[in-house]
Amino acid sequence: MKVTLIYPGIAGRGWNSLKQGMDAGWISHGLASLSAAAKAQGFDVNLIDLRALSGWEQFRAVLAERDPDVVGVTVMSVDYNPAREALAVVKEVKPSAVTIVGGAHVTIAIQDSLRMPHVDYLVLHEGEVTFPKLLRAIADGNPPAERVLRGEVPDLDAMPFSDRGLFLDEWRAWGYDVDSPEVPFVAELPAPFVTIIAGRGCLYNCSFCKPGEDYLFGKKTRRRSVENVIAELHLLVEQYDIASFMFHDDCLTEDREWVTEFTERYVAEGFRMPFFCQTRADIVVKHEDMVERMVRAGLRGYFVGFESGSDRVLKFIRKGTTVAQNLECARICKKYGIAIWANYMMGLPTETKEEVLETVRMMKQIDPDYYSPAFFTPHPGTDLYDFVVEHDLSRITDYDSYRRNPTEPKIRGQDYEFLKWAMAESQRRKPVNTFERWVRRQWARARRVTPAKVLRKLGLAR
Repeated sequence: MKVTLIYPGIAGRGWNSLKQGMDAGWISHGLASLSAAAKAQGFDVNLIDLRALSGWEQFRAVLAERDPDVVGVTVMSVDYNPAREALAVVKEVKPSAVTIVGGAHVTIAIQDSLRMPHVDYLVLHEGEVTFPKLLRAIADGNPPAERVLRGEVPDLDAMPFSDRGLFLDEWRAWGYDVDSPEVPFVAELPAPFVTIIAGRGCLYNCSFCKPGEDYLFGKKTRRRSVENVIAELHLLVEQYDIASFMFHDDCLTEDREWVTEFTERYVAEGFRMPFFCQTRADIVVKHEDMVERMVRAGLRGYFVGFESGSDRVLKFIRKGTTVAQNLECARICKKYGIAIWANYMMGLPTETKEEVLETVRMMKQIDPDYYSPAFFTPHPGTDLYDFVVEHDLSRITDYDSYRRNPTEPKIRGQDYEFLKWAMAESQRRKPVNTFERWVRRQWARARRVTPAKVLRKLGLAR
């Protein structure tokens, strides 16, 4: 039985977009994990990545050539439209093919997903156990009668590692010169580069994210053992000679004991590869010793959700941090030469223009290495989405607008011309900040002395 998985992630950059940044140069860990689980049970699995194709006519031709018996499609909210179109083409080209959908949108918006045409089965939550079982039932001629299947929670350590070859083989088949399993996105992380996931879930309660993530993974965080992650890193070095990586976990640093054990094993195993991970400002402030330990092991950058420069807004979105912690986090990162990837939002419900300006002022003080701004986007399955619906604030008329971008209106009650100006102003550096950033990055790469000491010698420490 031939199984074809489809990655429909063209809402951001469109067709022929591979190698054009994060959303067009990274694998789907969901599909890569499903493929590994299915192949472990003996199934023949291939991939059609829409990002590698030129349009629907080519997709139709490729699908006819693959002639799959089963087609699986992952659906994020932003990918709803291309996923629906892909399913329509599947039923046109191969009416007998069994179609299966899963992913975040299917789980958090099941009623919406049930209205999607041309779908035979919907798998909720995690699929590594349930998807191969469904394939086996179909292969044996005994498909389940129920259309909606609740995914079983997998033992993360018992799962095979993500099937990155699923994506690499597909990309190379279309002539893409792929010298790295995934596209590096910052200077601190050289190729060959990969993203890995050590765990699932998040302990925190931000209203722009929860409870949607709890629907997917449960209310607790489940993390692979350090031994298991170290084993995957050894395999990635052996297979791809990786030079750097990024943890894709929502907040790797929430588990201090895990991080401590990992950094000790990482160094003991002789790894020297630089890496990035996500953290929170309050964690950095409360656990500076852990930050220092991670830097000694190879940490080169943190993704930090600063979100807002207003304490009232931070409280409104249940972030659990303060502006003072945001600023102190930035100070600590610069002290240890850690690159800062700053995530923040503007245009939140109830946010005033003065509060937006507070965010602008905060970002100028933080002076991050990388800016990642967005206009607040209400995502289905979250409390803030419900707030927007309840107060009739949504301006989203199409699934494509669920992208996290700072380019289009998302809710009523906000002046988006002002927000565009504020977004640009928040990223305007002072010349001295530009020079300080250059010093920090050069000396962080050299790993000889902390950037703070260099700046003090130059009389620029603040």
